[in-house]
Amino acid sequence: MTDHPLNGEAAPGDWIVARGLPGRSPRKGLIVVVLGEGAHEHYLVKWDEQHESIFFPADGVGLLREGEDVDG
Repeated sequence: MTDHPLNGEAAPGDWIVARGLPGRSPRKGLIVVVLGEGAHEHYLVKWDEQHESIFFPADGVGLLREGEDVDG
């Protein structure tokens, strides 16, 4: 898995990978909608647990571009 930092270049269809606590798997979420812009960008995300939420970028989070292997 090659992840990219969240730097204002996310798009619908990209995946967010949030690092888990020690001993826990990372969370993965599909970006459905990009909200805001620039430093205020945030996302409507459908998580792998099948719920949706608004997500604001934070440390320990990577981005997988559409088409990259999310399970890699």
